[in-house]
Amino acid sequence: MAKRPNIVFILADDLGWCDVGAGGSTYYETPHIDRIASEGMKFTQAYASCQVCSPTRASILTGQDTPRHGITNYLGAPYGEDWRKMGRHDRALPPEYAPGLRADTVTFAKVLQGAGYKTLFAGKWHLGEGEAIPENHGFDVNKGGFSAGWPNSYFSPYQNPKLDDGPPCESLPLRLGRETADFIEVNKDEPFLAYLSFYSVHCPLQTTKERWAKFREKAVAQGVPEKRFIMDRNLPVRQVQDNPVYAGVIEAMDDAIGIVLETLDRCGCAENTIVCFTSDNGGVSSGDAFSSSMLPLRGGKGRQWEGGVREPLFMRY
Repeated sequence: MAKRPNIVFILADDLGWCDVGAGGSTYYETPHIDRIASEGMKFTQAYASCQVCSPTRASILTGQDTPRHGITNYLGAPYGEDWRKMGRHDRALPPEYAPGLRADTVTFAKVLQGAGYKTLFAGKWHLGEGEAIPENHGFDVNKGGFSAGWPNSYFSPYQNPKLDDGPPCESLPLRLGRETADFIEVNKDEPFLAYLSFYSVHCPLQTTKERWAKFREKAVAQGVPEKRFIMDRNLPVRQVQDNPVYAGVIEAMDDAIGIVLETLDRCGCAENTIVCFTSDNGGVSSGDAFSSSMLPLRGGKGRQWEGGVREPLFMRY
């Protein structure tokens, strides 16, 4: 019988369709993500199931549209009349949504686990607590996945109940990359699923002084724009990719992916491993940290124009 393929599924948080080199960016540096694209298949019209994170994450795991699994907004978002307390004046108020993945939900991780795969979840979960944790939805090992939708810190101490602190100032994405690499090392002789779900590049944006200085110099060299933002309805929208802190966050995530790809090569697993890279919603061009530009698309995370749902999607096998 043919050997069953391993799966490494890599999910970024809030990364826009053009926030990587393979997506057209000339400012951000993502050689390892670009490698997945160049050695595999690049999907140029890939879309998330929602403009915010939790619904898309549930859809990826279940294969269901958002009304079917019931998570129709990011977990923790107000609904009904409480939506007005955020200063929102939508004509239609958002409905109540499921507070997490239901206990009887069938995820692809649970199916693979039942078929004998060893399974790892590393990183951001944001799909509920109690019965809705990763361990109840098909994952043997959980490193860092709990109810929170963003990291308390990108550097240790992490204040994460599912991830032990590392040495002071250890990088969170690099730690998640090493946890995934260690899992691959241990399970290289049997089929495995490694679901690497970065907290990156969600705010709060944090990077090292060295990465910041590198990308600040690059931003200055490419020329300071006359206008960095324009108003679109009620929010300023970023028009240029030149945020050095955001670039540093992306580079750290890409370095972590490099650790995983190198481990697959070294363990002799690369030829028999499906590697998939994508994101959960559009990049943050307005709101949150106003970190990137999705041009020529309109909108970004939280907005239902194309910039809010179009994603990078690369698969290698």
